[in-house]
Amino acid sequence: MNKTIRRASVFVLLLVVALLARATWVQFYDGKALADDKDNRRKAIETYAEPLGNIIVGGSAVTGSARTTSGDLRYERTYPDGGLYSAVTGYSSQVYGATQLEGVYQDLLNGTDSRLKNPLDALTGKRATPGDVITTIDPAVQKAAYDALGDNKGAAVAMDPATGKILAVASTPSYDPTVLSTGDKDAWRKLTQDPDKPMTNRALRQPLPPGSTFKLVVAAAALEDGLYPSVDVRTDSPDPYKLPGTTRVLSNENPSAPCENATIRTALRYSCNNVFAKMAVDLGQDKVRAMADRFGFDDRAQDVPVRAYPSVYPSGMDEAQTALSGIGQFDVTATPLQMAMVSAALADDGRLVSPHMVSRTTDGDGNVLRDYDAEAETKRIVSSATAAQLRSAMRTVVEQGTGTNARIPGVTVGGKTGTAQHGENNSQVPYAWFTAYGTSDSTGRQVAVAVVVEQSDAARSEVSGNGLAAPVAKAMMRAALKG
Repeated sequence: MNKTIRRASVFVLLLVVALLARATWVQFYDGKALADDKDNRRKAIETYAEPLGNIIVGGSAVTGSARTTSGDLRYERTYPDGGLYSAVTGYSSQVYGATQLEGVYQDLLNGTDSRLKNPLDALTGKRATPGDVITTIDPAVQKAAYDALGDNKGAAVAMDPATGKILAVASTPSYDPTVLSTGDKDAWRKLTQDPDKPMTNRALRQPLPPGSTFKLVVAAAALEDGLYPSVDVRTDSPDPYKLPGTTRVLSNENPSAPCENATIRTALRYSCNNVFAKMAVDLGQDKVRAMADRFGFDDRAQDVPVRAYPSVYPSGMDEAQTALSGIGQFDVTATPLQMAMVSAALADDGRLVSPHMVSRTTDGDGNVLRDYDAEAETKRIVSSATAAQLRSAMRTVVEQGTGTNARIPGVTVGGKTGTAQHGENNSQVPYAWFTAYGTSDSTGRQVAVAVVVEQSDAARSEVSGNGLAAPVAKAMMRAALKG
């Protein structure tokens, strides 16, 4: 064999080796990536070849799987009460993926979770029987929140202070996830282009200025710091109050309210801006932020298990901005979940149990895979004495102050209203807030709630936390505490 033939043979052999190496790489590495690609039609075909597992509320499935009559997918996802539970379930779509609980537990619900496979399934690659997600949602409380919000744009959250279980997550306007399950392009386009953003989970993922509901956090900071030893000690609060370093005078909603040097109880009852603006400045932004963070603000990993957007207490403020932060304005933002956590901590004697809306996950035979109720952590936020004083002051708000629309016979209710400015120079309709706790006089059972109404048909002059948000909170508390 001459040199030319020998070199050609070696070159051909190297090409063959390279081809085999590339084929092996494509089969065992790129192949897996292609199989897992969200645009791979075979993945959707496999996912919807059998019925999916379900999301359970109150012992009943709020999701389903229906047999198709055409196409290459044997089943499609259905939602019997889609609009009511969309903020809980999210959607599972053959084209647009999955969100909320459908997304978090996608592998469990479609049977590909490794925990579902027995040894034989692992060897054969057979898809296991899907598991289920058991939620903490109370169907009566969820329906009360959804119905009470009605046509308003807003959101509401209810939770059990003693356990951290989230009883309701409502967001309006809502949508029916069923229309997305088959990948309807017109339905997708309509929902994504709707200016009211019905697919936004306002309860967990739309932080807004909390207005005067944030005064509870400032009051807690003042009591814990010792700036004021009691909610019934008069504060150093001139009325009118001029923002430090400016000529701007901060006004109160009720000019005739006794806000000058008012006690914390009176200041919460009448929602005195001068008291809490001055209090925030006296404490300093660092102490207010520290208290806000203890309640859960600025938590970038708030998983319930859906990732909630962080509520924010800003930094780098001057004294005038710190004063405005004390009344829940400037750049302070909060979700309804966050404000429900504030009331829950105060209701549970100053302790906060980590909020969660999944109780447990199970395999196809009903065996528990993970128990979230047992994993819930409890943190001390404020002292028992501080919590008791603020609960008492919150009761005054409902019994004699700005939150009278939340009164419930047979239930001790404490709350705080809020009306937050919206738009430059408050040019748009304000946000109406209400957060509260309720304790059954007969059973001692408790519930904490928070409601925000972003937009309603009410005239601007009629927008208030008591007028718009408190009735929603009342409906949720009644549903949670009945019997």
